[in-house]
Amino acid sequence: MSGTRTESEHVMSKVALDNDAGRWTLTLTDPERRNCLDEQMCRELGEAISTVADDADARTLVVTGEGKSFCAGADLPALFGEAAGRSVADLRTHLHRVYDSFLRLRGLSIPTVAAVQGAAVGAGLNLAMACDVRIAGPRASFAATFSKIGLHPGGGCTWFLVDALGPQQALALLLDGGALDGEQAVRQGLALQMADDPLATAHETAARWAGLDPALVRDIKAAVGVARTGGFDASLEFESWAQASSATGPAIQEVVARFRKS
Repeated sequence: MSGTRTESEHVMSKVALDNDAGRWTLTLTDPERRNCLDEQMCRELGEAISTVADDADARTLVVTGEGKSFCAGADLPALFGEAAGRSVADLRTHLHRVYDSFLRLRGLSIPTVAAVQGAAVGAGLNLAMACDVRIAGPRASFAATFSKIGLHPGGGCTWFLVDALGPQQALALLLDGGALDGEQAVRQGLALQMADDPLATAHETAARWAGLDPALVRDIKAAVGVARTGGFDASLEFESWAQASSATGPAIQEVVARFRKS
């Protein structure tokens, strides 16, 4: 992607949002605090994702962090500093607001790619996992360190890790408060690939997918979601509808016409 930003870019104090012909880029821009998720960051992150969701011409979204860290997780003093004096119900309500700021990514119908150039810790791991795929840089790490500070995992972390690693590996990683480097993450299926420049590779991937028919891309992403949770029959039923819909498009009709001429 060109370094020149378009008129549709929105620059916030802790989040930068850029649009290049429907290929959006969301960058956490608080490197001095390792892009940790404080109240302001969460608010702006949620607003940025909603902006992308509202764009009918959106094709892809790349999510990354500025500086050495992708995202160091939640601002623990701000989030839990007065926890002892609050009710569990009150804390849960507040936590759901924090979760919502990054879990909105899961509601996007377009492909989302996390370019993880550094540490993704705790809630930062969840942010990366909320994207459809992850590109890991040489200094990337995916750290589920909750148990090391006496905290239960949250923000979907348990589900994300079981989905990516299976229950045995997920349990061990969560109990150990462990971390995977980029190569381990790719080997175990948590990240798609390693890249010396994960942001450039994420943009190349996004550009490739943005070149496909938008309706086809949305339906393929939806089909993967159905296959993940709905069982074979539900997956087959969705595929039959989506394939029938795509069969009426110009791309497949051109292919059919070439076969007829051959």
